[in-house]
Amino acid sequence: MESQSVPHGDSAGTFLGHPKGLFVLFFAEMWERFSYYGMRALLIFYLTKHWLFSDSDAGIIYGAYTALVYITPVVGGYLADKYLGQRKAVLFGAVLLTLGHFFMAFEGEPGAGTENNPIVYVFWLALALIIVGSGFLKANISVIVGQLYPRTDTRRDAAYTIFYMGINLGAAIGSLLCGYIGETYGWAYGFGLAGIGMLAGLVVFVWGKPLLLGRGEPPKPLAKGREWTMYGAGVAMVGICWLAIQFQDLVGYVLGGFGGALVLYVLFTAVVKLPSEERDRIFAAMFLILTSIVFWALFEQAGSSLNLFTDRHVDRGGVPASVFQSINAIYIILLAPVFAVVWQTLGRKGMEPSAPLKFGLGVVQVGLGFLVLVWGAQSVGINAAVPVIFIFLIYLLHTTGELCLSPVGLSAMNRLAPAHMASLIMGTWFFASATGNFAAGLIASATGAEGVGEEAGREIVLDVYSTVGWYAVGIGVAVMVVSPLIKKLMHLDTLQDDDVGDDLLGQSEGPGEPQGAGIHPATRPN
Repeated sequence: MESQSVPHGDSAGTFLGHPKGLFVLFFAEMWERFSYYGMRALLIFYLTKHWLFSDSDAGIIYGAYTALVYITPVVGGYLADKYLGQRKAVLFGAVLLTLGHFFMAFEGEPGAGTENNPIVYVFWLALALIIVGSGFLKANISVIVGQLYPRTDTRRDAAYTIFYMGINLGAAIGSLLCGYIGETYGWAYGFGLAGIGMLAGLVVFVWGKPLLLGRGEPPKPLAKGREWTMYGAGVAMVGICWLAIQFQDLVGYVLGGFGGALVLYVLFTAVVKLPSEERDRIFAAMFLILTSIVFWALFEQAGSSLNLFTDRHVDRGGVPASVFQSINAIYIILLAPVFAVVWQTLGRKGMEPSAPLKFGLGVVQVGLGFLVLVWGAQSVGINAAVPVIFIFLIYLLHTTGELCLSPVGLSAMNRLAPAHMASLIMGTWFFASATGNFAAGLIASATGAEGVGEEAGREIVLDVYSTVGWYAVGIGVAVMVVSPLIKKLMHLDTLQDDDVGDDLLGQSEGPGEPQGAGIHPATRPN
């Protein structure tokens, strides 16, 4: 069916052809990502240079932390679906994140170790607050973006790409400023600046509430006692994560047990409770979710092993290694508009690649990125520093792969999921990212052999990168081969808008041209 249209302009609540609420979410998420990626740029160096963890241990801690960041959206999404609504969940998450980032500004004596220094427990608490805060914010703010549009609106992928630009604008600025200040002037200053960024995101979200047009509110009126019970559950989650981040093996068990149970629950619900076409869409979503695990396991080397490789083996010209964390985000800022225009143009002509095909392309490119870096390092010889151009090249391939997978995946999850399972499926999407991040920690740990010389250590890293690169290319090609079958499971020819979205915000992109007019949903496969 075609999406309905309403008059274009401010009276319809739009700006540049999109709901104004999209730009509130854009800026709120931009500041949240400023804080998260600013801290992320410094974390592996903070672990190895301040707390003096080994490379292997630091890789595992980093992987466990980032995995937990992506596990908690399952719980945050469920509580939002059932009780809080997405807006209150995002607000609560933003408060926890602000506290967590400010606690990161407290540091113990350099090299004091972790056994007899009580400040380390403040550090674990800061990580736990950030983990749970992200759990309430990440899945739910993405869902609100989708709620601003009917399910068949042709602007949806462009909207998620614009939203993704906000993510990466914050990530670029945060990595540059927090990374440089943290490595140059002190950890506390870099982490403290990240906290200021998160506070700015909280202010923007509170200020922009009216522009969300009532989206993301609780499914039914919520008693104050029940609401505070949900917040109490969030605080209890902080305590659990405070323990888990100290005992990283627990994270692996949680991923295995809870992840398996979650997948079984989603599949059981699809088979038993959903009509055939909705069931098939869930199967397609699960295929995309599982494919994304491979991508994130390689992509997330950026903040751990690749960050350390850049610090130790690359000719950086004196630039702090953490600053290079901004390259990916800067590429996205430059390339996201190009991808958005390309997808929309191809969609209008019925030539846009399907979401599964884009996923396959994304996995191939992340693998090629590592193979290019390995080739570049080997071409200059074992005793020479790797030219910095190869760091720019690996991030370029990873970025184009990311743009084929991540915003497309966000859009696909929201489109394929029934309304009553929207946050749960989005949470499952983030759970796959958690699994990929934990696997990334294991890969990073494998690159961190102790007790070997610098040359031998470099060769170990390159061997690991070559292996995972070739595996990723093979898996990506296989996904591309089966993509037509997955596209059929999506049943895009019968996809319909939810009633809540049919009377709102199906605006035209420009005056006189209704959005979606003459475009059958089957021609927009993602």
